[in-house]
Amino acid sequence: MKKITYLSNLNKSFSKFLQISIPLAFGGFLIWYIFSLFTPAQLTEIKTHIKEADYTIIGLAVLLSVLSHWIRAYRWKFMLEPLGHRPKTTNSFMAVSIAYVMNLLIPKSGEVSRAVVMHKYEEIPFDKGFGTIISERAVDLVLLLLFTLCALFLEYDSLYNYLTDKVPVKKIAIAASFLMLLGLLFIAFLKYGKSAISLKIKKLISGLKEGVLTVLTMKKKGAFIGHSLLIWALYILSFYTATQALPETSGISMGTLIITFVVGSFTFAFTNSGFGTYPAAIMGILVIFGIPETLGTAFGWIVWTSNILAILLFGVLSFIYLPIYNRKKL
Repeated sequence: MKKITYLSNLNKSFSKFLQISIPLAFGGFLIWYIFSLFTPAQLTEIKTHIKEADYTIIGLAVLLSVLSHWIRAYRWKFMLEPLGHRPKTTNSFMAVSIAYVMNLLIPKSGEVSRAVVMHKYEEIPFDKGFGTIISERAVDLVLLLLFTLCALFLEYDSLYNYLTDKVPVKKIAIAASFLMLLGLLFIAFLKYGKSAISLKIKKLISGLKEGVLTVLTMKKKGAFIGHSLLIWALYILSFYTATQALPETSGISMGTLIITFVVGSFTFAFTNSGFGTYPAAIMGILVIFGIPETLGTAFGWIVWTSNILAILLFGVLSFIYLPIYNRKKL
């Protein structure tokens, strides 16, 4: 029995190690690979762009991003009130800040840590808190997908021309057919599959659906939706503000701005807060719209680094200040 428990714990530890190390290793490899492609002259050009950026504007962009985090913390209250909980916005904000730091290490671990913090300092049951977090994330995912559709609509011609220029039409058709086939197989797998994986995916999709429907039944759904739109408006505004820090990126079109923002958001959402992947994705999408690789790389690193520094600052301060702020309770 002890041996089985030991092996189980060992497997869990190894799984956690892989969750942390694989994304970080991939991000590190991506950084090395991209910079290895640049000539010394291009590397100097990247450094020049980074030096010449207006960091007052970058600071303003970061403040807008932090403001969106505060509104996210406040928005959470609309979902907790029907459950009989009215947490302090300050505690909620610090829980959100800690969650972003945790996501730097392990993707999606922030949701768990956020629920744990609120359980400790606001006595919100973990399962209820975690459930509302999953629900609001489902809403955010829907909004991100809507932004994606908007971006594809605005820049359809440019993306289509780029793809047809770089990839033969026949290959695009084959790839599209292959993706459709995969989609049909995936649907069949979910419908008829009885394996543990298919059941987990079904549960995830059910949770996402339930999360979106929760918004329609809550008392303050109008306020929740309004704050959700405000959060994403601040995200876009923050990204737009950052583009003004470099003369060469200040004139990009709204369509290019939105699709670049969307691509960057996906890397933040599904990796270790975009480590290695965010600058690469930003550079890759800007190249399609005529922005030089050196400029796109510099811009991606400026935006990512400034936001990560803010996340680390507020996250560490939250770790320190949380017990002080709540010392009367403890």
